Amino acid sequence: MVSRRKDSKYRSGNSTAWLETKAYSIDEYELLGVEREPGKPAFALMAERGTGRYVGSAFITLNREMRERLWERVQEHSGPAPNGMKRPATQWAKPGLIGRVKHLRGEENLRHASLQDFREED
Repeated sequence: MVSRRKDSKYRSGNSTAWLETKAYSIDEYELLGVEREPGKPAFALMAERGTGRYVGSAFITLNREMRERLWERVQEHSGPAPNGMKRPATQWAKPGLIGRVKHLRGEENLRHASLQDFREED
């Protein structure tokens, strides 16, 4: 959402007359796999729970201890790539890992998403 002072006119660049705010939501998704490439940030590929429909990726913003635990879990639950998904740098995981993701609210797919936590499905 963008708010502005009533009497202000649009001008490109920084301004104190315009303010952009973003609304975030935190939801749980199934973890399909983790994409890791040297020199690039790691991110998790996520799908809707139940349907398995790919919804996007989320940057992995976990602390070091939790990241290491995630790498171990993905290796333990290693599985084949979902049908139609070809991403060479991805280590795919079998169903059963659930990620809690913070993302922009009101979007069909994940945008500005980050993995906050993960757990094994009950």
